[in-house]
Amino acid sequence: MRRLAVAAAGVLAGVVAVTGCGSVRVTEAGGGGGAASPTASAAPTASAASASEPAAPDYAEQVRKLVAEHDRLFPQVAALGCASARPSPSSAAPSASETLDWWAAKYAENSMYKQMAALSAADRCRGEAHSKRISDAVKARAATGALTQDDLRGILESLGYPRNSAQVRLAGGEVSFEVAIPGAGPCVAGRLGKAVTVEAHGYYLDGGCTEPKGGH
Repeated sequence: MRRLAVAAAGVLAGVVAVTGCGSVRVTEAGGGGGAASPTASAAPTASAASASEPAAPDYAEQVRKLVAEHDRLFPQVAALGCASARPSPSSAAPSASETLDWWAAKYAENSMYKQMAALSAADRCRGEAHSKRISDAVKARAATGALTQDDLRGILESLGYPRNSAQVRLAGGEVSFEVAIPGAGPCVAGRLGKAVTVEAHGYYLDGGCTEPKGGH
């Protein structure tokens, strides 16, 4: 048994020696037997290789931080508990005729640049809350007279929406706007025509809250 233990220890030591030295080169001295000499350092270990690789982004943590920032900026919306909102029942599936409608399919293809990201239940909850805040404030001010672009910018800023998060424009005699809700989002868009309309929507797939120009 002692001889077996000694032999096993010798094999293990040999394996360790080979794996620890890396590549070797055999040289001959005076035509005699070869001698092994190391010519390269050992290959990097798995732990060293993994340490050099960049860590994968933690999207869940990023979302958590964005929601926390939103809740800090808008505590009255945070108090609604949108983070625990549940999705509403899905809408009915399209009929076969709608699915096979060539013109509908072509229109969808041509309008791809207008596609928006779907809102999660939490996004929709927050979006509806912000839409109501903005709509109530705008309607209250509009009762005293027509609002200008500067009036609307002032209302949005007074509600806590930074100037650089909103796009306000005048087109066709109507003031309209899009706001990227700081932190968790989403977008809120509105139009101040004969009636004030404000609603939430997801970000455009091309980026941002303003409908991109383009198509084919």
